Amino acid sequence: MEEIYFLTFREARRLLLLSGEVRANLDLRKTNRTHTVVVKENKVIFPNGDEVEKSVLKKIAKDENTVYFIKDGHVYKAAIARNGFYKLVPTIPPTIEINGIRMHRTKDTNPLKDTRSKVDTVNPQEGDFVLDTCMGLGYTAIESAKRGAYVMTIEKDPNVIELAHLNPWSSELFSSQNIQVIQGDAFEIIRRFSDKTFDIVIHDPPRFSLAGHLYSEEFYKELFRVLKPKGRVFHYVGKPGGKYRRKDLQKGVMERLRKVGFIKVRRAEEALGVVAFKP
Repeated sequence: MEEIYFLTFREARRLLLLSGEVRANLDLRKTNRTHTVVVKENKVIFPNGDEVEKSVLKKIAKDENTVYFIKDGHVYKAAIARNGFYKLVPTIPPTIEINGIRMHRTKDTNPLKDTRSKVDTVNPQEGDFVLDTCMGLGYTAIESAKRGAYVMTIEKDPNVIELAHLNPWSSELFSSQNIQVIQGDAFEIIRRFSDKTFDIVIHDPPRFSLAGHLYSEEFYKELFRVLKPKGRVFHYVGKPGGKYRRKDLQKGVMERLRKVGFIKVRRAEEALGVVAFKP
């Protein structure tokens, strides 16, 4: 398989300052591995012989919001303009942005810390069976699998799955024997699972305005059904509108979870969500 080299504003700025043979990280800092890149007067030569003009590097150096990659001698944005606009954003690790909305918290944190704070609320253990309802770039599934859990993760959007295949930080999604990726709408897919299948559900849906059905009592009934007794669920809610409109979406979520049978329903403030248990 041909290796893909990634560039962000960080690498571009560094390469523009140097000359000769330079060691550079080209996998979005997924590893500490470096490659030798040759910086000449007007171009940069990558390990496979691909050449990038410095004029292109200057454009990348100015763009702090996009990931780029080199393939077959061409430089591309890690972006998809299909039924909306999707792109990888060069946080470490990258987040995904859909129509201008980032899918992870990045202010005063990073996507990996954001993921761990969510996973910590339900603390998957060796041998646990986890349902991850909304995969995204797969960081939740990967973190749960690293802790020894077996994870079934669902993603509705094929564009998101395509960017996950490209993103080095998502590689374990498609290589780990402990993760199974299912494409489809969690609202429909969950009906296929037998009663009392999962020890844990991690439910991190898009915002309510985009996926209100995933905040519905009907969907919560399905979450309750597929959980084993004493199973636990984390539901990311965020605080949309809370600061200015005094809107408390978490309160409504908690009420509906209790209504379908969950107990010990509480806020998980640090993770901006709700934790609940099945009796």
